[in-house]
Amino acid sequence: MRFGLWYPLDEAGDHAPVAPGILQLRLAHGLIDYPRGKSAMVHYAHAEDVRAAALALAATHAGEGLVARHLIEIDGATDLGTFYAKLRGEFERRFGRAPDFPEPLR
Repeated sequence: MRFGLWYPLDEAGDHAPVAPGILQLRLAHGLIDYPRGKSAMVHYAHAEDVRAAALALAATHAGEGLVARHLIEIDGATDLGTFYAKLRGEFERRFGRAPDFPEPLR
């Protein structure tokens, strides 16, 4: 399992695949205070169509300085739902809550 390079969320249509996968979003600059530390991460998504999910997020969060990346190597035996839950769970254990668009982002 490997994620690709970060790209501006506004350019998701040029980068995100029309395929099932996992998408990560973070602030391009700065950090957010979480209960047990700071992180730039703001969201994980498991989607049947990564491009559609990324485009919807780009429309909702336009101008918020977010970047995205998605899985580019996926082991065919991996259950994406389980992998997604593991990513979120590890983040929540480390930082004290899940990365779900804390307000304000700007």
